[in-house]
This record gives sequence, structure tokens and C-alpha cells, in this order.
Amino acid sequence: MSESLALLIGIIAIAIAFGIANGFNDAANAIATAIGTHSLSPRAAIIMAACFNFLGAATGNAVAITIGKNIISPEALTMNIVLAGVGSAIIWAFIATRIGMPISLTHGLVAGLVGSGIATSGTKIISWGVLGKVFSAVGIAPLLGFTVGFLTMLAIVWIFRKWALSKARRLFSNGQIAAAAFLSYSHGKNDGQMPIALISMALMVYYESGDFSIPFWAVAASAISISLGTLFGGWRVIQTLGLRMTTLRPTQGFAATASAAAIIEIASYLGIPVSTTHCISTSIMGAGTIKRLSAVRWGIARNIILTWILTFPFCIALGWLIASAMKLF
Repeated sequence: MSESLALLIGIIAIAIAFGIANGFNDAANAIATAIGTHSLSPRAAIIMAACFNFLGAATGNAVAITIGKNIISPEALTMNIVLAGVGSAIIWAFIATRIGMPISLTHGLVAGLVGSGIATSGTKIISWGVLGKVFSAVGIAPLLGFTVGFLTMLAIVWIFRKWALSKARRLFSNGQIAAAAFLSYSHGKNDGQMPIALISMALMVYYESGDFSIPFWAVAASAISISLGTLFGGWRVIQTLGLRMTTLRPTQGFAATASAAAIIEIASYLGIPVSTTHCISTSIMGAGTIKRLSAVRWGIARNIILTWILTFPFCIALGWLIASAMKLF
């Protein structure tokens, strides 16, 4: 077996592992509120999330194209850059999951690719314009999540103000299930595109075609991997988002989940990789503040935001270190 073929197989294996890690950490993003409001049991929620993550990952490739060909110049892409980039994101995902902090694996991968690309060929191979859009989304998406979550909850309180509490709770308990399914779908359509991008990048380098194309088997393998990761759970992250950040009611859970899903779906259509974690976390904060600011446990929210901020420098540095070590050895 040639060295290049071995590297290709290795990257495909790592991409699948990345999909599993993505589902493992991000399982909480889609189902934490449904579990926190007791609309679904943990097992039912995880199975549902796995199914809809699969559907989302298997439809729409706009985000995969952005990651695969618009971050690193295609002509400068190498196997080492891909390996180091995804390796840094997986390490960061493992650390964050162990401490129960939801992170953006999308941003971890982008940062890892930037760090490994700079270590390999310098800053000239980075598409800074596209990267600027990704960085902008880091600030805009959480702000939209908080604002839309708050406004959605405000509209629900006003529209259903004359309803009996028990009747409204039943309605939004069922609505919460539909919203969680929608968020799982949108998560797969955005974050689920990462393994697809990695496999397609590796194939482009291996065949030296310069043409970024996406084979169907890559889509299927990626969708299955992220679904398997979701089935593994990620209970610590679920506890952080669904149980510890704020006390959620079905109306708040529905408002937060539906708001986050709508934002991610629009971003996926535009081909902008955004963080499901950022959107749902800030939507929960926005919906949770409808009664009073103290309803949100801001200490936990602060730790989550700090983890988001650390993702970029940590993964850039780690990607640079891994790529530099690969150049030496």
C-alpha cells in the first residue's frame, strides 16, 4: 500500500471519528431542552436526534463546500493539513466533553485547519475573506440566538396569556418534540457536513484533481457517523444545557429550540458554518430571561462562553503544533 493511499484511508477513518465526536458532544444541542422540560425521555430523545441528524447530514452540501474548498486554497491543500486540522478539533472535543462543556466542533475544525495550514505553507494559503465571514458568525449567531429566543418567548407569553396553564403546557410539550426534531435536522445539515468536507478534501488531494466533488458514499458515511455519535449520548453536556443553565418550562424549551433551529437552517442554506452550540445555548438564555435575569445561572453561562472563546486560539495553536511535528517526523 502506498503512503498516499494509507494517508487517504487514515483521513477517512479520522473523518468518521470526527463525525462520531461531533454527534457525541452536540447530541445535547438538539435534545437538552426536550429532556430538561420532560417532554421526552433521554433514550427517546437521543434516538430521535440520531434519525433527524442523519436526514440533515444527507441533504444539502453548501456548508461542506465552504469548509472543503473555501478555507484553505485547494491547490495548497495537503494530507498533513487535513490530518492536523481534524486532529486538533477531535482533541478539543474530547477535553470539552469530559468537563461537560458544549463546544462548536465546526469552529474547532476551521481553527485547526487554519493553524495547520499556516504551519505548513504560511498565511498566504488562507482564504481570509471566507474566514472573516465564519468569524463574524461567531458573534452574530449567538446574538441572534439570544434575541430571537427572547422575542419568541415574549410572543408566546402574550398570545397564550389567556390559556389555562395545563392546556398550554400540553401544547408546548408536543411542540417541543417537533422543535427538537427540527433542530436535530438543522444540526445535521450544518455540523453534519464536516466529515463530508474532510473526506472530499482528502479525495481531492489524493487524486490531485483540484476539483472539490462530493461522492454519495461520503455523505452516507458521514451521516451514519454523526448519528452513531448522537446515539452515544453525551449526558454531561445534556445536563449542562438542559438541566443546569436554567429551569426550563415547555414553553421556554419550545421557544429556545425553534429559534435556534430556524437560525441554523438559514445559515445552512447560505453555506455559512455556524455553531449549533452557540445558537441553542444563547436561545436558552434568551427564553430563560423572559421573567427575570436571575432565572439564568450566569456562572454556568459564563463558563460556556469562555469555552467558545478558547476554541479558536486553542485549536489554531494545536493544529499548528501537530502540523509542525508532522513536518519534522
